[in-house]
Amino acid sequence: MALLHAKTAAGRQEIDDRARRLPAALRSILLMVDGQRDDDALRALLPGLRAPPDALEQLLAQGLIEKVGGTAAPARSRALTEGRGQDPELYRRLYDLMSESVRRHLGLKGYFMQLKIERCTDAAALEQLLPDLVAAIGKARSTALANRWLEETRQQLEPAVLG
Repeated sequence: MALLHAKTAAGRQEIDDRARRLPAALRSILLMVDGQRDDDALRALLPGLRAPPDALEQLLAQGLIEKVGGTAAPARSRALTEGRGQDPELYRRLYDLMSESVRRHLGLKGYFMQLKIERCTDAAALEQLLPDLVAAIGKARSTALANRWLEETRQQLEPAVLG
């Protein structure tokens, strides 16, 4: 189980009165913190909201959110494409998985996402696009489905990375 965050009293007050004049991206993330989404789900939203990668840490440091449950997930030791970003077989497999996901979960709403996938020329570029795809699936379907899709994708590609 990943960490769960909730708004503090100061966070709820900030939503009401905007006294701290948070940047729009941080305010958007603060609005999304509800004690139900884990930090993986919240981090999947960061690229789509153009929020900095350390947005949750910034909100924690300002006392606007707090950890309310869960445990920290172990960090991945390496990226999917580490050392194999130019591997054509890994590129093909990741491209196919991502394109199929766009068709299945986003339909016509995924047109621009598919264009982004098409522009990627190697597996490393596709991997950088994963957070955007997870955020789009989470928005169109559900965060749980998006996170499950990402984990299943990682599991399918893991033998290729380790092999």
